[in-house]
Amino acid sequence: MRAGIVAVVAVLVALRVWSRHRRRSAKDRSRGRFGLGPFNSDVALVAAREIRERLRGRIFRVGTLLILAAVAAAIVIPVLNKEKPSAGQVGVVGGLPTAFRTTVVAFGKSVGTKIHFVHEPDLAAARGALRSGSLDLAIVNGRGLLVNEAIGPNDTSTTAQLVLTLAQNLGVVEAMQAANLSATQVSVLAHAKPLRVTSLQPGKQKGATQTTSVVGLILVFIMLSQYNAWVLMGVMEEKTSRVVEVLLAAVRPVKLLAGKVLGIGSVAFAQATLIVAFALVLASSVGSDLLKGTAPLVVVSTLLWLVLGFAFYCWVYAAAGSMASRQAQVQSLAFPLSIPIIFGYVTSLTAASSSNASSLIKVLAYLPPTAPFAMPVLVGLGAVTWWEFTASAALSVVCTVAVARLAASVYQRAILHTGRRVQLREVLSRRAA
Repeated sequence: MRAGIVAVVAVLVALRVWSRHRRRSAKDRSRGRFGLGPFNSDVALVAAREIRERLRGRIFRVGTLLILAAVAAAIVIPVLNKEKPSAGQVGVVGGLPTAFRTTVVAFGKSVGTKIHFVHEPDLAAARGALRSGSLDLAIVNGRGLLVNEAIGPNDTSTTAQLVLTLAQNLGVVEAMQAANLSATQVSVLAHAKPLRVTSLQPGKQKGATQTTSVVGLILVFIMLSQYNAWVLMGVMEEKTSRVVEVLLAAVRPVKLLAGKVLGIGSVAFAQATLIVAFALVLASSVGSDLLKGTAPLVVVSTLLWLVLGFAFYCWVYAAAGSMASRQAQVQSLAFPLSIPIIFGYVTSLTAASSSNASSLIKVLAYLPPTAPFAMPVLVGLGAVTWWEFTASAALSVVCTVAVARLAASVYQRAILHTGRRVQLREVLSRRAA
C-alpha cells in the first residue's frame, strides 16, 4: 500500500515537471529561442545570411580558387624540379678489391650518386673515356684517382664531392693496408661507428618542426589579414548602403554584430579547413617533402591560436567598420589595427627561422594581439610549458570578452551615423541609443 502511494506521488511529480517543461519550451519558441544557448534565433538568422552572402559572392569563390592554385603550385613545382639521384660512371683500371668497391658505392650514395663501375682495359682507354665525358672519374689500380678537369676549391658539384671524399677515405684504406693490417682489420676500421654524443641541454628545434612553425605563421598572418578585412568591409558596406537600418528595425545591434561575426567566422574557417586539407592531400599524393614530418603539436597549437586570434581581432575590425562612412576611409582605419599583427608576425617569423626564443617573443606570447603568432613558435621551440600555454590562452579569452563588449558598444553608437567618419572619442563619450 505504502509503495503504491509513493509510486502515485512520483508519477504526479513527473507529470508536473513535464508540464512545466512543455510550457517553458512553448514560451521559448514564441520568443524565438531554438535551443541555441546564448545565440538565439536572431543571431542565427544573421549568421545564416552572412554565410549565404559570402558563399554566393564571386570574390569568395574566385579567391578560394586562386588560393588553392597557389598552394598547388607551391607543392607541385618543387616536386617537378626536384633533382633525381645522378648516376656516376666510375672507370676501373686494373684490379679493385671488393672492400674498395663497397667503400666507393657507400660514399657515392652519401652524396646522392648511384655508382656504375666500368672496366677499362688500360690507362689510355680510361683517359679517352674521361675526355669524351662517358666517365666521371677513374680509379687506377686502386691507388689513384683520375679526372678530366682539375677540381677547384669552390667546386660543389656531385662529382667533386665524390672525388674528394674518395681521395681522402681510400687513402686511409691504403694506409691501413700499408700497415700490414689484415683484410678483416681493414674492414672493421672502415666500418667504425662514430662515438655517441650526449648533450646536457636539448638542442634547438630544426627540420620539420621549424618548417611547420614557419608555414603556420604565414598561414595565420594571411588568414587573419583576409578574414578581418572581410569583417570590416562587411560592416562598412551595410552601413553605407543603409541596409543596416532595415536590419536594425528587426534585430538589436548587439545581436546583429554577433551574427555577422559568427557568420563570417564560419565561412572563414570553412575556407581555412578546405585549404589545409587540400594541401595535405596534394602533398601526400605527389610525394612532396614540403609538409613531410609535420609536427602535430605545432599544427594543433597554430590552429587553436588562429581561432583565438580571429575571435580577438574580429570585434575590433567590426567596430572600426561601423565608424567608416565610405570605402575610402577603410585603409586609414585598417592600417593602425594591422600594426600589432605585422609586428607579431615579423618578430615571430624571425624567432622561428633562427630557432631562438628571445625574451621579447616570450613577452609577446602573453599579449592577446601578438600571442597568435608568438605562442605557436614557443611550442615549436619547446620553450613553453603546458600551464604557460593555458594561461596565455585563458588571458586571450578574457581579453576577447572585454574587447567584444567594448566593440559592441562602439558599433551600437556609431553604426547609424552617416555622412562622415565617426571619431572614437566621441563614440565613447556618447550615450548608446
